[in-house]
Amino acid sequence: MVNVGGPVENGLVASLARPGGNVTGLSRSTLDVIDKNLELLAEAVPGVVRVAVLSNPTHPLHPTLLKSAKDAAESLRLQLKTVEAGAPNELAGAFSAIARERVSALLVLADGMFWAERTRIANLALKHQLPSMFGNTEHAEAGGLMSYAPSSVEPYRRAASYVAKILKGAKPGDLPVEQPSKFELVINLKTARALGLTIPPSLLARADQVIE
Repeated sequence: MVNVGGPVENGLVASLARPGGNVTGLSRSTLDVIDKNLELLAEAVPGVVRVAVLSNPTHPLHPTLLKSAKDAAESLRLQLKTVEAGAPNELAGAFSAIARERVSALLVLADGMFWAERTRIANLALKHQLPSMFGNTEHAEAGGLMSYAPSSVEPYRRAASYVAKILKGAKPGDLPVEQPSKFELVINLKTARALGLTIPPSLLARADQVIE
């Protein structure tokens, strides 16, 4: 497996250290990234206090991510408002609910359905004038303001080492699942201008990619 979110929560492996069975590889899940998502969002939007978090109630890892987000928000003195969407036809209603919460920014958790609907979500965030942070790089490329996420390319390079070990006789269940070690910050300046937002130069200097 490559770029799989929550392999333990999804029942693919028994644990990251000892997968068991015939599945191993690279996970894209790490709770630390949520802390960084909120930290960078607060830096990009000075004075932000209330942040909406878009979650998918069908995602097995989202309850754990939400708990981590709430813990991080306390240290950053942010107020989080969770809004759920479990299917594409629920997104418009979710953004209407977000608008009623009178928040100043949006964090969208990494999710397969959200990824498939990334352009629509980016457009909805812009329509509601919400600076947005995403857990997948492709969201920023689709028009979201920012993303801070594991590299989408590096895991495929690393996967070759698993293939080599298994072809040489290693049992998948004995090979620990790797968690992401390389993260990328992408900032969409075109979206920032549309929001009337000036990204601090110190933040731009740390970006791995700036979309003009």
